[in-house]
Formats: sequence, structure tokens, C-alpha cells
Amino acid sequence: MLNVPSQSFPAPRSQQRVASGGRSKVPLKQGRSLMDWIRLTKSGKDLTGLKGRLIEVTEEELKKHNKKDDCWICIRGFVYNVSPYMEYHPGGEDELMRAAGSDGTELFDQVHRWVNYESMLKECLVGRMAIKPAVLKDYREEEKKVLNGMLPKSQVTDTLAKEGPSYPSYDWFQTDSLVTIAIYTKQKDINLDSIIVDHQNDSFRAETIIKDCLHLIHIGLSHEVQEDFSVRVVESVGKIEIVLKKKENISWDFLGHPLKNHNSLIPRKDTGLYYRKCQLISKEDVTHDTRLFCLMLPPSTHLQVPIGQHVYLKLPNTGTGIVKPYTPVSGSLLSEFKEPVLPNNKYIYFLIKIYPTGLFTPELDRLQIGDFVSVSSPEGNFKISKFQELEDLFLLAAGTGFTPMVKILNYALTDIPSLRKVKLMFFNKTEDDIIWRSQLEKLAFKDKRLDVEFVLSAPISEWNGKQGHISPALLSEFLKRNLDKSKVLVCICGPVPFTEQGVRLLHDLNFSKNEIHSFTA
Repeated sequence: MLNVPSQSFPAPRSQQRVASGGRSKVPLKQGRSLMDWIRLTKSGKDLTGLKGRLIEVTEEELKKHNKKDDCWICIRGFVYNVSPYMEYHPGGEDELMRAAGSDGTELFDQVHRWVNYESMLKECLVGRMAIKPAVLKDYREEEKKVLNGMLPKSQVTDTLAKEGPSYPSYDWFQTDSLVTIAIYTKQKDINLDSIIVDHQNDSFRAETIIKDCLHLIHIGLSHEVQEDFSVRVVESVGKIEIVLKKKENISWDFLGHPLKNHNSLIPRKDTGLYYRKCQLISKEDVTHDTRLFCLMLPPSTHLQVPIGQHVYLKLPNTGTGIVKPYTPVSGSLLSEFKEPVLPNNKYIYFLIKIYPTGLFTPELDRLQIGDFVSVSSPEGNFKISKFQELEDLFLLAAGTGFTPMVKILNYALTDIPSLRKVKLMFFNKTEDDIIWRSQLEKLAFKDKRLDVEFVLSAPISEWNGKQGHISPALLSEFLKRNLDKSKVLVCICGPVPFTEQGVRLLHDLNFSKNEIHSFTA
């Protein structure tokens, strides 16, 4: 996405250089400790200079902020104003300045991969890197480089050639009325979740998720096509077929001309977000402050968000530039369990808590049926392979941290034959805050493999269930395997303090890193 500075990190004479005795730290001024920084982030002071707004940052804009008193750094696609953090950084100001005005992901990973920077710098978040607009190229020159959709090996980056997946290829063929684009991924774990298709006017783009990379086909079609199309995946050979309908039954001499990043294979962490406008179809109350929103994808889009992944929502014409991540859910729990779920790539549902003093959710709640919301392509690192041969599944959720668990519950109870038990511990403040309580109780009654426990932190006196916050006592009793050596997975999601404390407690209870997956609420 951005050029990473070529110099070594930390610098050769830096106090942060790793020596035989470990990594040295720079002495900090009095009042500049970690606890002082935490107090500053909770003070309500505007640390970004944007008065609470989140914006999309272009590469050109990022480069402008490269001074100590105005220092923006990009880490994994997110941009932070680290100027207020300069004096609190244990490695010193010079180390932060190595990445000033640029993408510091590689530099960060060399020294700080273990650091929870998202929590540490959350009050410094400026926004996301913006995807670059498409730029037309001379297709005649490009056709000299690309033959039948295959890129010469010399144009595949060394990193991907050595470590990444086999480079995919594509081809196309036509009948009188149809054009079929065939993508050969050379992978056998491809499904309908793996491919995202958008076409508008003559612009066609298909993103294929291949392991931790994204293969992009981006073409200006030579002729017009109809809005609706079909996508078919042959999983056994990793082949994807996208069938477009011609507007006119004439023969095409060529498919089209390449657009920005056409036929590229890029690490997903280096790709920007692509949005499409979705129409608000319905919204309904679920609790006193939580709504179920239903958005309809445009007919010219194929998008199915994989289990455990999220998208970003962006409100058009608000002038705020705010984007927020949300995990899609099913339309309900009960209807989804009557029979295996059929693929449906036309509607996306979101359970969203409305914060009256927030910058985003009140604006979202004010939308009328028929208004539009921009929805990004999916992000997330959850792998469905974690469910293979799974026997015990434990879910820990607080508030709207329940949202990733909806599709996980659905998949677990319908598609994991080895599963013996699913247990959900759902933390809320009061009974009125519990999302889909009656559905969960009915589902547990219908499927004896599912146990649901509600924990309230501020219950009324008549409450007979469990009380309190996440704790060793609650978890040690709850997290009992079906068999001593059964394969287990614990998923946890909620506010940052809840998740961080929960993960620490899980480690204390001897759950391994591979047995825990935490989501960001």
C-alpha cells in the first residue's frame, strides 16, 4: 500500500537496539509513564486534533504529517496521530519518527508485534487508509504483459513468489448472450465467501481471497452488461466462474482494458477498503437501545461476509467521514436452524447499539427506509478451519460482543459433525439489555448440545441467575471440557477491558493460544 522506509529499525545507534541483555529503553520524563499515558487517554482530551471524527487518509495526506509535533503513522491500514504519545514512548521519539508520514507496519512488527497498539493508541486513531481511485491504463500496452490472464513470473513480488500462494490466473469465453470469466485460484479451500464481485457501468472488479492475500481482477469491460449475474465455485479444483449477461447479443473482440491494480496478488493487510452503496430495507427494535438493521446489496454486487469477519459502514453525505466496523449477523437465530442455511448474498443484517451521544450511531438511526449506507469488503483473521474436528465450543460475549457469535452458533450447530457441546456465557448489565434472549432460550431447548448462561452486573433483586463480571470463579466452572482431551475452542468478544481480562484468565486456566480467539467489538 505504501513504501516502507528502507533503513533498519531500530536505527543502528538507537537506544532501542536489541543487545545481548535485551532491548534498552529510553529514560522517560517524570509524569510520562504508562499509567500517565492511560490517564491522558481517559481524560477526554482530543488527541487526534479531529474533534472525534474518523477520516479516510490518502497516501498523499499521510506523507504531510511527518514532524514530531504532527506525526501520523499507518499500522495495518489504520492511521494514528502519535504526536501526543512521543514523550510516553519507552523507545524514544526517534524510533517513532522512523515511520513518520508512512506505513510503519513492518517496522512495528520487527520490535513491537506483541504490543496491543489498538488499545494503547485507540484515542489517537485518525482513520483508515483510503483506497486509491481507479486509473485507466493503455490496454494495448498492458496486453503485451498479460496473456490469457497470466502475469509473467518476473512481475510477481519475491515475497509472494517464495512465501505466498500459487499465483492465480484467469480466462474468459463467450456465447451469443453470455460472457464467462473463469478464475483459476489453484486452491481447494475456495467457496462463495472467497469471492467479491462488483460491477458498475463498464467497470468490473472481482476480489478473490486466497489465504492471506487478495487477487484482484479490475477491468473496464469492452461492452455493456446487465446488472444481474451469477457466481459459481467448483471447490474441488478451486475454480470460480462469473457469468455476465450481455446487453447486446454481439461478439466481443476482447474482454476489456485493465484498470488500477488489475491481475495483482496483494497481502490483505496492504489493501485499502472498497465500498459499495447498500439500501436500508428495514430496522427493528431488539432491546431498548439495540436495533436490527437490514441492508440490501446492489444487484451488481456479490458479497458474502465470512464467519467471524466484519465490514466497515460509512454514512454518505454526513460530512463527518466517520467509518465504524460491525460484524454481520443472521436475520434471526431460530429461522436459521430449521434447516441448513442456503447462500444468500442479497441482504446483510447488523445488530447495532445506539449511543445517544455518539457520532455515528445516532446518524445511522436517523436514516429512513430507502436511504443508503456504504459497506466495505470484509476484514478479519478468523479461519473457519478452527472448527475442524472441534468437540467443545465455548463462547464468551458481553453486550453487542454477541454479534460474532450469531453466525458461529449457526455454523457450529449445523455444520460441525464432531461437535458435542456449545456453551454461551452472555454478560450484560440488566435483563433488558440481553439481545435475543427468548430466541437463545428456545434454541437451547430445541438443541440439547447448546447451553446458555446469562450473567448480569446490575440485576434487579428478583434475578435468580448468575451475577457479576467476568472472573476466575465464573470461568472455571463454565469452561469444563466434555472429555479431558477433547478439541476445544474459546471465542470471546466484548468491550476491550472485558476481552483483555478474559484472555488473561483463559491463559491462567491453561488454555493455549491456539484454543482462544478474541474478536474486536
